[in-house]
Amino acid sequence: MDDTSSVAQACARAMYDSDAASQALGMTIEASGPGWARVSMVVRPDMTNGMGICHGGIMFSLCDSTFAFACNAYDRRTVAAGATIEFLAPAKVGDRLVAEAKERSRTGRTGVYDVTLAREDGTPVALFRGRSHEIRGRVLEPSDAGSAP
Repeated sequence: MDDTSSVAQACARAMYDSDAASQALGMTIEASGPGWARVSMVVRPDMTNGMGICHGGIMFSLCDSTFAFACNAYDRRTVAAGATIEFLAPAKVGDRLVAEAKERSRTGRTGVYDVTLAREDGTPVALFRGRSHEIRGRVLEPSDAGSAP
């Protein structure tokens, strides 16, 4: 594993450790690297809307968190400047959803990331596009930088 992959994984781990929302929703970081991340979550009954399917805001949250892990992989604090989502299919209680974010562009202090959200069987559920903006600071505290695997 190269140094950039180690830094990306350390950044994702540090962010997740302080991300109460992602933890509360039961998200799991499956993998991460420079400019990409894969995160999963199982749809619970308390995540459904009045139609009995996964609430769109919950799916957006999974995509948004995955986007955040991908765009912060360079140890530069980065926030969302905007995001859109297209819902393609419903997700139901018990479905394991997998979101995969991929960097499409990173120039200056801005980036564009696409996130594909799918059921575990590969059926696409949503497409998300996030635009990122770097702000001051680093993701890793000086004491965290040496702990990268």
